[in-house]
Amino acid sequence: MEGKTAKILAGAAAVVLAALELTLFLCFRLSRPFYLSSALILSAVLACTVAALLCHHGRASRMARRLVMDGDEVSASARVVEYSFFRKVAGLPRRFSPEELATATDGFQCVVGRGSSGTVFKGILDDGTSVAVKRIDGGGSPAHSDKEFRSEVSAIGAAQHACLVRLLGFCLSPRFLVYEFMENGSLDTWIFPSGAGRMLTWQQRWQVAVDVARALAYLHGDCRAKVVHLDVKPENILLDGGHRGLLSDFGLAAMMGKEQSRVVTTVRGTAGYLAPEWLLGAGATEKCDVYSFGMVLLEMLGGRRNLQAEAGIGGSRRWTYFPKIVADKVREGRVMEVLDRRLLAPAVEEAAVRRVAHVALWCAQEKASARPAMARVVEMLEGKGGEVEAPPPSDMIIVDMLALDPAGARGGGGGGGMFGMPAMPPVSAGTASSVVSVSDSFALSYLSGR
Repeated sequence: MEGKTAKILAGAAAVVLAALELTLFLCFRLSRPFYLSSALILSAVLACTVAALLCHHGRASRMARRLVMDGDEVSASARVVEYSFFRKVAGLPRRFSPEELATATDGFQCVVGRGSSGTVFKGILDDGTSVAVKRIDGGGSPAHSDKEFRSEVSAIGAAQHACLVRLLGFCLSPRFLVYEFMENGSLDTWIFPSGAGRMLTWQQRWQVAVDVARALAYLHGDCRAKVVHLDVKPENILLDGGHRGLLSDFGLAAMMGKEQSRVVTTVRGTAGYLAPEWLLGAGATEKCDVYSFGMVLLEMLGGRRNLQAEAGIGGSRRWTYFPKIVADKVREGRVMEVLDRRLLAPAVEEAAVRRVAHVALWCAQEKASARPAMARVVEMLEGKGGEVEAPPPSDMIIVDMLALDPAGARGGGGGGGMFGMPAMPPVSAGTASSVVSVSDSFALSYLSGR
């Protein structure tokens, strides 16, 4: 429309100028006034033409710059969206601001878990994704907090597996890690009796065991850098909506080179799941994770802690060490007696229970060289390679550390408690058991995961 109007105006101006020239010619003929008037008219026309051209050029330049700027903005916006999309698809963690996490967690009000290294809050991101936000406390030590933060980010960043909890993002100051939220919580709330009434079936327990074994096999052999978890326990195994197991909490993890056999690190982790060789200063290897997995598998089998106090004769209480009980029952051919009593025995095949018990005892061998690799553990649990043979008798160094008498377990004397442990004094119902002597405190610090 603007171009058409300009043409009409230009045509009208040309007609007016031509009429004006004709009038001047009729009045002055070819005289001096005629030439002067014509010169003035031509100069005015030329000046107007130049001004019109400059104005049009300036406007065109401004429009071009505006289009470029708009294109840059659209391109930049598109690049941001594209970058975020591909990061999410690739599973790469993003960086969150403290304000974003505060908004997502409603001011860090919903606490879903606490540990020695931090506190976990439930939150919901702007896109509706449920997340677990872990605040790294580091036991009050800034250096330890920073080390654990770096360990967890580097370990989980080097691993992408379906049986590993996914790191969605992080915040650098203060230290936060954002994980996908697992609605069913951790494994310990499903295998140990509690007031919540939760319980996993035998098939679900077997599936969780296979899931965790696959995760550890991936970390030890198929990951870009070998990762040793060093804190495998029921509290660090999460269950998704389908009760599938996902390994979490890499705060104590150590990364090793493919050719590196062991890593020397401070003994950390949770008592009751630590491999003996690590406690004795031989360094940490992937076989430490195998031992911890074996201890967890035993607890899944029996639905109880490996070390716990049970009621004895006359109202007294005695300590029982479950790995020793399982080893004895397997040797005697009475493996079904160690199965969680809440599971209906007719619905569980004895061969399946025996297989899991054998695998657990192989993993919990005192000698690291006797333990199988996690890749082999997966095959054993899945029934590949035939029947799993019973492991050789273990030294049970833990029994020696506790000064336990195996004969005491069979009623052949001892100190009055299981395996010769001193019998605990009678306690009223609902009263927590206490350590009976100073010498027992070391045993409990090693064996009990609490």
